Amino acid sequence: MKKLALILLGAVALSLGFAQQERADIDIAVVAHGGANNPFWVVVYNAVQQACEDFGVTCTYDAPDTFDLPLMAQMIDAAVARQPDALIVSLPDVATLGEPIGKAIELGIPVFSINSGSDMFREVGILRHIGQTEYEAGLGAGQRFAELGGTNGVCVSHEQGNLALDERCRGFTDGFGGPVEMIASTTSDASELYSLIDSYLTNNPDVDTVLSVGPQPGEPAVQVLEDRGLAGTTLLGSFDLTPLMLEATQRGTVNFLIDQQQYLQGYLGVQTAVNYVQYGLLPGNEIILTGPGFVDSSNAAQVIELSAQGIR
Repeated sequence: MKKLALILLGAVALSLGFAQQERADIDIAVVAHGGANNPFWVVVYNAVQQACEDFGVTCTYDAPDTFDLPLMAQMIDAAVARQPDALIVSLPDVATLGEPIGKAIELGIPVFSINSGSDMFREVGILRHIGQTEYEAGLGAGQRFAELGGTNGVCVSHEQGNLALDERCRGFTDGFGGPVEMIASTTSDASELYSLIDSYLTNNPDVDTVLSVGPQPGEPAVQVLEDRGLAGTTLLGSFDLTPLMLEATQRGTVNFLIDQQQYLQGYLGVQTAVNYVQYGLLPGNEIILTGPGFVDSSNAAQVIELSAQGIR
């Protein structure tokens, strides 16, 4: 009976177009918009490497050194050209990345998205998305700020044109209730972001709430508030965790951090791809949620320990 069940299972897999593949032969290409030189993305990179080792598959990880969508599109093209068994991408902008992703799908390469793209992955035919829903995470941040007494806000982005980050700001605006303006830079340079935030607060003294869409503007925002003597009076929250942002949360300059648990994004991205390539299995939910979670002064110390290990 057991043997018959295994034969039937194999027949079902073959009828769906899946011939079981040895894991040692599975090749997975990962292309993201952030690399291992970025404190956020190095956690994703670590997770990908760990998952590939745990599952015994071959993986490559490519990303531009800075936010560069045309270069990322070229990297996807290069990955597709060697025809991996699966492709994992972040999807900050479907207009630029949709075409190279479409080429992979046309060639029969299964594609999964991580981190960015929760609102866009379906329209290009990506099978599953692993991450948080950007709008809802921003909405939660806005609601928290409103509960803390914020009345006039600004949302700061470091990647102008990153639609996923724009969704965070849109959610923040809806959850906050008061006026919110978005300011964006085309660079992640800390000194330029410091000047952008400092100048904005000088020209808008009524702003009492700052949301950073990531640690790149978040760390300069911490410095601006502390330099101006506004720490503890101007509310500050940020997406994603870095050691500096966690320390600032411990001492009260940052009210909360929004944690999308990017380690899970890298690890579960590989796991989902391996299970699909080897067995044709997919999770029932199209979006596999890894966040949002919130870190504040009550749990920052515990998270700092994990951050030192490259996991948070």
